Amino acid sequence: MTTNTKNEFFWKLLQKNFLSVFNLFIIIFLIGLLIFISCQKEESLKIQSIKINNGWGYSITKNEKIIIKQTVIPVIGKNKNFQTEKEALAIGQLVLKKLNANNSPTITKNDLILLKIKI
Repeated sequence: MTTNTKNEFFWKLLQKNFLSVFNLFIIIFLIGLLIFISCQKEESLKIQSIKINNGWGYSITKNEKIIIKQTVIPVIGKNKNFQTEKEALAIGQLVLKKLNANNSPTITKNDLILLKIKI
């Protein structure tokens, strides 16, 4: 009879420990899930091209609100539109990349040269 009592004690102890570890796992999983959900970006930036009378431009929106509307080529001293939609979107993508990296969206003349924008 003594062995049977020890076996029952062992199994009860094992079950108790398993349940507490399982409960701990569930709690950690739920906390991790809540953190993951709260860290997701709700706001996303979107780019789209704009057809202008003499060329192209682009706009960047955040939650359907325009935050940047660029209808002329930046940096150069003239009010000149982008010649093609591809050029406008190339600069827009660069600005979007800078914004997503929390950098200044400033475009330099070197950026225009690297992206082969016709000035």
